[in-house]
Amino acid sequence: MSTPDRTPHPGWTPAFLAWLVAAVSMLAALFIGEVMGYPPCVLCWYQRIAMFPLVFVLAAGLFPYDRNLVRYALPLAIAGWLVAAYHLALVAGLIPESAVPCRQGVSCKDQVVLFGWLNLPLLSLLAFTFIVAMLIVSYRKGSK
Repeated sequence: MSTPDRTPHPGWTPAFLAWLVAAVSMLAALFIGEVMGYPPCVLCWYQRIAMFPLVFVLAAGLFPYDRNLVRYALPLAIAGWLVAAYHLALVAGLIPESAVPCRQGVSCKDQVVLFGWLNLPLLSLLAFTFIVAMLIVSYRKGSK
């Protein structure tokens, strides 16, 4: 009697890493907002709208591994990346004040800064960049 092959699909590990970053990002956003008491701005909400579903979409595609998970997750990750890039450009002063979407509530230019230099839009951009990269790697490994 032979044992089944338990070797994971080559695309599973990068997809899992993408899920891990999405899950940590979601938990960090909830911690910063709910525990630390920093309310999210409008652009932070848009980034959350892209990030939070990624946790569930990627998890659903991991067990068992579904190569098509990239098809569902990549548009969310790219949309989140675009909003994070816009948010970072806004904080850096590259976008004029008239283009700020936050007219009421928390300003998109007011930032939570960690370690004296690391702001939340930069963290979000790095997380989305990593997720997009891992999804592309997962797709390429899965198509071999």
